[in-house]
Amino acid sequence: MGSWCVYIRVGLLYKDFSTHCCRVNITSMDIEALKTLALVAQQGSFAAAARMMNVDPSAISRIIAHTENNLGFRLFQRTTRALTITEEGDTYLRRIAPLLEELEFARDEASQTMRAPTGTLKMTSSVAFTHECIVPHLGEFCENYPEIRLELQSTDKNIDIIASGIDLAVRLTAAPNGHFICTRLLNTHYVVCASPDYLAQHGPIVDPRELIKFNCLRFALPEFKTSWRFKAEGSKAFDVAIDGHIIISNALSLRRAAIDGLGPVLLADWLVGKDLLAGRLVELFPGHQCTGTDFDTGVWALYPDRKFLPQRVRVMIDFLREKLANQ
Repeated sequence: MGSWCVYIRVGLLYKDFSTHCCRVNITSMDIEALKTLALVAQQGSFAAAARMMNVDPSAISRIIAHTENNLGFRLFQRTTRALTITEEGDTYLRRIAPLLEELEFARDEASQTMRAPTGTLKMTSSVAFTHECIVPHLGEFCENYPEIRLELQSTDKNIDIIASGIDLAVRLTAAPNGHFICTRLLNTHYVVCASPDYLAQHGPIVDPRELIKFNCLRFALPEFKTSWRFKAEGSKAFDVAIDGHIIISNALSLRRAAIDGLGPVLLADWLVGKDLLAGRLVELFPGHQCTGTDFDTGVWALYPDRKFLPQRVRVMIDFLREKLANQ
């Protein structure tokens, strides 16, 4: 195995040499030595560390002595009764602890790439997005990754990711807030549309402001239920108050109601795109951007804030990004 060359400014470690730098060649044995001295500091004795490593205490003593000789200062003060860490040793260990942790993460992550991803992937997504954009591709995903067991919670509620033990959540929103890692899978746009039969019966709707005269189909979310927002190119955004006798909490049911001619509806492009192409629905305002909340919205993958991302989560994110891009 080759050597890693790490340059350490000694001024961070030992005040008498603040203007000098030392070059330390770290091989696999040296990394193990650093892990050993961190274990000694944690356990408070050579003997305790030796028991955990299943080696003789004299071997621990030699490793510490050799490391101190290379560094040029003492890490521990030894007496017949106690072992205490020096001020320099404490400073040094606090500085290298994150490096040792990163080495462990790097090793684990690299080793995963050599194995097929396994384990149970707990995932959540909205009912409509699950139905339209995930389930149609599950056969291919399972064929590609046969060792992954998938638990998919399809719900329109934003469940607590941590409390529910969720590995990956797919959320449809503007940029998510919170203490999670997030990556955008897809840019989304909203469309106001109605069925050809509805328009034949009620006449064309040319301007968004005309919606106040129509019985709209409304989504049971506060930001979608009472007004829709519009913006034409080069113009300021404006809100239009909407009303209607039908409020539904499920986007799939809203789409069905619109196709059946029950009224205009505001839905995401990924949900109604095929219906527009097939002529089952007609886009009412192609010259306007439409939304219930924010014009910059997307499909986001969220996962708990941690450095180590399981391989099964990573491959699902990459898989969804590829499929959504080609949808």
